[in-house]
Amino acid sequence: MRADRLLSLVLLLQQRGRMSAAALARELEVSTRTVLRDVEALSTAGVPVYAERGRHGGFALLPGYSTDLTGLTSDEALALLVAGSRAASPDPGMAPALASAMRKVVAALPQQQRDSATRAAGRILVRRDGMIKPVDGRPADDEARMEAVRHAVFAGRRLRIRYAATGEESRWRTVDPVGLVHARGRWYLLATRDGADRTYRLSRLQDVEELDEPADRPTGVDLELLWEERRTRFMAGFRDVTAVVRVRETARAALVERAREVRAERPDGHGWLRLEFVFSDVDYATAMIWALGPDVEALDPEPLRTALAERAAATARRYTATDP
Repeated sequence: MRADRLLSLVLLLQQRGRMSAAALARELEVSTRTVLRDVEALSTAGVPVYAERGRHGGFALLPGYSTDLTGLTSDEALALLVAGSRAASPDPGMAPALASAMRKVVAALPQQQRDSATRAAGRILVRRDGMIKPVDGRPADDEARMEAVRHAVFAGRRLRIRYAATGEESRWRTVDPVGLVHARGRWYLLATRDGADRTYRLSRLQDVEELDEPADRPTGVDLELLWEERRTRFMAGFRDVTAVVRVRETARAALVERAREVRAERPDGHGWLRLEFVFSDVDYATAMIWALGPDVEALDPEPLRTALAERAAATARRYTATDP
């Protein structure tokens, strides 16, 4: 069980100090590749594991850090829970077993910390499958925003967020947080607004305010099931269109952010790239490519080129000067 192994890894480093990946692999009866993934998961979740390079290098905990099962703080227990789910099997059938293992860890907490850790455990989920495929080079979510959202989720308070949906101006919304999901490199806030289900990508949050009001969160929420339901509805709305474009290297990031998926990419000379993208539909592709002006040229499919040409012609007619 992944959760048990992660905890064993932490305790091994605490008891023995620096250990190599090979030594940890022997102790845990796994491959060195698995050890490297586990260390990365622990570090991402906030457990201070660091690497020392060189002949006598290995992995170690930061000096002064120590923990045991009876001394876990709620934050440490939550870090282990998040790390455990980070590499869990994508098969939803494994979720109950993982949750059971993590409940055993939380059960070792002192009584005064147990309730808050258990409550938090049901409000965060880490999955491999995102709403859309991730794009390399996308900037990380702002830590201050993330911390503010996380605090409100765990405290069970409402949030006021300034959010920019795709193709819209940013505006303020008041939402009731349900939980946080990390999937394919992106964080999502699952919430309700005026009783309706809403999913917000944290990278699009521009401002966050925690309100001194209790959130209207249903009891007994299964975050795994809720994520699957929302993701299924989201993906069902797509009518994929594959587009081939030429784009200036300086505009690549802006275009990549707008696409569902990048399937191919190669240089096209003189500071240009040729990319193959997947967009949700022709109308969306037209709007996103149009927004970048002369820095991008659609090569295929023909309906996309036609839509862009018609929009360009209409714009040109509007701004063409006429003689009096």
